[in-house]
Parts: sequence; structure tokens; C-alpha cells
Amino acid sequence: MRQERAPAYTRWLPVAVLAAVLLAWGIASKLGAFAGYSVFPSLPAVITGFGEEMRGMRLFNNAVISLYRVSWGFMLAVALSLPLGLWMGHHLAARAALLPAVNFFRNLSPLAWISFAILWFRIGDPPAIFLIFLSSFFPLAVAVVAAVASIPQIHFQVGRDYGLKGGELFWQVTLPAILPQFITALRVTIGVAWMVVVAAEMISGTSGLGFAVWDSRNGLRTDLLVVQMIVIGLIGVGLDRLLMQLTRLRSVRWGYDR
Repeated sequence: MRQERAPAYTRWLPVAVLAAVLLAWGIASKLGAFAGYSVFPSLPAVITGFGEEMRGMRLFNNAVISLYRVSWGFMLAVALSLPLGLWMGHHLAARAALLPAVNFFRNLSPLAWISFAILWFRIGDPPAIFLIFLSSFFPLAVAVVAAVASIPQIHFQVGRDYGLKGGELFWQVTLPAILPQFITALRVTIGVAWMVVVAAEMISGTSGLGFAVWDSRNGLRTDLLVVQMIVIGLIGVGLDRLLMQLTRLRSVRWGYDR
């Protein structure tokens, strides 16, 4: 199905919405709407807090630590879920035997494993990476299984008629056919993984953005709390936009336009 191209002006709509939110926030702060309240900080207080975090490099360091953990957990999940999903998608018996178990763990919250993660890996990077891996591996495996199983068999038959087999059949038929669905699954899963790392760092971490959120909450620094929330959201959007660039690949365009 061919995608409809959006009008050029729509690119500026998110900027307009953001500007309106900041304007309303700034006006409310100027009128003293947040004066005397520690429930939510004013816009100037958040800007000051952002400068404070940047000068001390705390914000940058915590962001790098969280991204490091997400990168390792997510890449391990992709590397292992793709071959498993391909194998299950091509073999009905394997799908019937393993898919119920994969679905069970897919629906089990990764945060339920936090106690075991701490017991097995103590604190630091390993438990967070383990939880991110769990949050990504099973959804990606299910997505690949569904994508492969939905490929019409005629595609494989035509490929074989043209002499394709083994790796050639995978690269020229299977991969282009599943890439659109797989990239969508990657985008959804990286968002879940990013939320999981923040939650894991809040509970069991001693560094990272999640720990910084918890530390700001304990210190009643709502200005820093909002700064960290904004950064977490921006990084999440950035990760999604990064994976969205994969849709520009020619083989992926074939999958979208067919």
C-alpha cells in the first residue's frame, strides 16, 4: 500500500504546538500561577535547573549511561530474536510448540524480574541490560514470527522458480517482505525498552536518568525532575526517529509500496 505524502506545512505543526505550550507555561509563570507551590515548577525555574545540570555534566553523563544500557539490551534482543522468529515463522511445528511460551513471557512485565535481576547481577549495568533484553526479545520474536508466517507462499515459489535458494531466498524474498513490520516492531519495542531502563534505574540503579529522577524526587527538586522528564522524552523521540530512517531503504520501500 503506497503511503500518502503529507503537505509541507504539516512539518511545522509540532513546532507550533510546542511553542504554544511553552508560551502558556511562561505566561502562567509570569502571572504567578506556580508561586508558593512546589507541586510543579515554573518555566524559569526549569530553565535554571537545566543550566545547573548541564554545568555539572550530570544530565549528560546520566543520559549516556542510560543509552549505553538500552543499546546493549536492545541489540542483544534484536540479534537473538530475529533468527528465532525466522525459524519459528518457517516451521509450523516449532511455531506450535514455542509460540505459547514466547507469548507468555511477552505478556509478563519485565519489571517483575527486577528482584531476580538484582539477585543474579547485583546492581549497575548488568541487571538493567537484562531487563531491557527481556522487554525487547519476546515482542520482537513474536513480530518476526507473524511477519514471516504472513508471507504468501507464492513469493517463495516464484523465487525458487528463478533459482533462488538458501541465503538468496532470505535476502531477496523473506527479508524485504518482513522489513516493514519488523521496523514497526523495532520502533514500538525501543520505546518500551527506554521506559523499562528508566523504571529499572529508579528501583535498582545508582546512575542513569531513572536514578536521577528518583534522586530529584527525594530531594524535592521538582525543577530538576521536569528537566529530566523532558530529556527522557526527547531521547525517546530521537530513538524513534532514528529507527524511522530505516524505512528509507530501497528494500523497505518495496515492502511498503507493494
